[in-house]
Amino acid sequence: MLNILVSFPLLAAVPATPAWSVSVGIIMITSNLLALVIGRYGIQNKGVGPALPAELPGLFSGFGVPELLATASLGHILGAGFILGLAQAGLL
Repeated sequence: MLNILVSFPLLAAVPATPAWSVSVGIIMITSNLLALVIGRYGIQNKGVGPALPAELPGLFSGFGVPELLATASLGHILGAGFILGLAQAGLL
């Protein structure tokens, strides 16, 4: 049975993962900022959990630790998708 599983061509397909560069960093920062803006307008109950130790600018006032963790997680998921997609397309 192991021979059958190993012979599937999909198991041998490995996406092109680029090495870190300035353009990869810029894409990740931009995707995190995009997720922060999405969270600013998408999260309805802001400030329910513990507050951040530092204040953010007025546009993002009311953000706490849960909102920051949620938007940063979404930003990293989006960034990984953007980076892998652009690398697979040969644009990165």
